[in-house]
Amino acid sequence: MNNKLARSFSRRAFTTIAALAAAASFGLTHVAAQAATDKPRVRLNTNLGTIVLELDAKAAPATVANFVQYVQDKHYDGTVFHRVIGNFMIQGGGFTPQLQQKPTRQAIAHEGANALANGGPRNTVGTIAMARTQDPHSATAQFFINVADNAFLDYRAATMQGYGYVAFGRVVKGMDVVNAIKSVATGAAGPFPSDVPKSPVVIQTATLEQ
Repeated sequence: MNNKLARSFSRRAFTTIAALAAAASFGLTHVAAQAATDKPRVRLNTNLGTIVLELDAKAAPATVANFVQYVQDKHYDGTVFHRVIGNFMIQGGGFTPQLQQKPTRQAIAHEGANALANGGPRNTVGTIAMARTQDPHSATAQFFINVADNAFLDYRAATMQGYGYVAFGRVVKGMDVVNAIKSVATGAAGPFPSDVPKSPVVIQTATLEQ
């Protein structure tokens, strides 16, 4: 089952100095510097309740800086969880309720190896990771929250099959909301043949907690 899900995930859907340099190249220097010293928290207010995420900037500075910048830019406001697989993960942050994809900034570099070396989270229940296409260095705004232990998504090697998906934080409040989302009825909609909630699950606002 995991291999099947992994192939499906790939089809459809980023080292401290190096990462900060990468972040700077995307105009994220200030945010990266802040993220590198803090454990920022982000509040996702959805129409099913509130989820609070604690991000691990020490482990994955460029990935956290990228995510925080999208929060500060209000990119996630009004987007939906568009892909829900109850025994795998819930994915969002890229589409409107009408399933129109939102524009993003340039993709960021994969930093999975250093994230794990720095003690970062793995793809276990309740962690958040960046979604991407088959290109390991293609993550932009879309993310997912694991609702199962998905060790097969962790970084194993610098190969197309081994890069995995960068986990960069975890749910610290609102896991009941995550579980409610994973249980919604899904089906085909828009450009997707399956896994789209029949009633939109909307991220009404995403804000950085002070």
